[in-house]
Amino acid sequence: MVESKILSRKMIKPFSPTPSSLSRHNLSFIDQIATCAYSPVVAFYSKPTNNTSQILENSLSKVLSTYYPFAGRMMDNYEYVDCNDTGAELLNVRISCPMSEILNHTYNDVSDVVFPQDLPWSSSYSNGSLLVVQLSHFDCGGIAISVCLSHKIADGYSLLKFLKDWAATTRHDLDFKPSAQFDAHSFFPPVAMNDLPAVMPDILREPQQRVSRIYHFSSSSLDTLKDIVAMNSHVLNPTRVEVATALLHKCGAAVSMANFSVFQPSLLLHIMNFRPPLPQNTIGNACFFFGSIAATEDEIQLPHFVAQLRKAKQYLQDKSKDPHQLASHLLEKVKEQANKSGENKFDLYMCSSLCNLGVYKIDFGWGEPIRVTLARNPMKNNFIFLDPPNGDGINVLITLTEADMLTFQSNKELLEFASPLV
Repeated sequence: MVESKILSRKMIKPFSPTPSSLSRHNLSFIDQIATCAYSPVVAFYSKPTNNTSQILENSLSKVLSTYYPFAGRMMDNYEYVDCNDTGAELLNVRISCPMSEILNHTYNDVSDVVFPQDLPWSSSYSNGSLLVVQLSHFDCGGIAISVCLSHKIADGYSLLKFLKDWAATTRHDLDFKPSAQFDAHSFFPPVAMNDLPAVMPDILREPQQRVSRIYHFSSSSLDTLKDIVAMNSHVLNPTRVEVATALLHKCGAAVSMANFSVFQPSLLLHIMNFRPPLPQNTIGNACFFFGSIAATEDEIQLPHFVAQLRKAKQYLQDKSKDPHQLASHLLEKVKEQANKSGENKFDLYMCSSLCNLGVYKIDFGWGEPIRVTLARNPMKNNFIFLDPPNGDGINVLITLTEADMLTFQSNKELLEFASPLV
């Protein structure tokens, strides 16, 4: 078993005090309905040649002056952030193995060791820090930089933008000045908390053991899938994420049929980023779900499923052209979903994409990361798409129950188009 030892634990405050005029950061209504869970991302690097701990500590302090809510504390039952410069937490940790032991393991789960213990996807943290960073030092000299950030104040786009801005600050780019706008609440005004019933199913408490693996779709495999969809549907130029999603969903449905000996209706939810039309430097939760239902076995076939997914995505894109109309539409969808809760029983699949967000541009001055990944998700049937290091094709981090993964990973159609990373 890989062991870890905490070498130091510090609170890092913003280099410049936050002006009193910015001391209160109001949440948007999308922030309000977002999970409290800490989103966990990690980047692995070969051996740096300088004193990484002190350098990262200094640059983190500087970038927090721009990302000042990340150094604050949540107040009044998640109504707003008190930007009081209490700070973000930074841990230095020694990992008792070479980095290759983590990167070359069959399951991605072993990456959990580079995150603060029990924090990834947790809904609370003992000292209230909204941002917790861990710098892990391996026996081989390699390092990992992991970040856990409360989803209440930031989505995946915001988290990756913060990491890239922190890296650029560390490199001392002469022309670089972090740009971040914490004004999502002006696009999605907050509402009274009693008007926001919980809309996400309570599936985090299910007892089955989860496992996660990374699979790779090559560009040629994705092109083949695109051709299959384009020739058998009215979808023009299907995207790589659309076709990969459809295939993974179909393979997941096959597992479900193997378990129950009958087709199980399913609901797949994907996340749409609203930047644009919102400015690219909007920090917060500026995203929402669109989805597709498969009620029969015919509807899980790739051409049909991609067509339905595209239709749902286009509908939300059309609504997003007017941010103010979008806000009222999303609020109605939240209430509608809450009212339907419990009416239908579906196998639920959750998807998100971090592609084209420059995850391999997170260069702190010692080169691009060897791998960027996330901690194991507590939600089963979860697919997270990532760009691969060499830019060819697409990677996907798949989380299933342990029993389902054994069936899923032997699916012949899956292995025709995708291969496990290790």
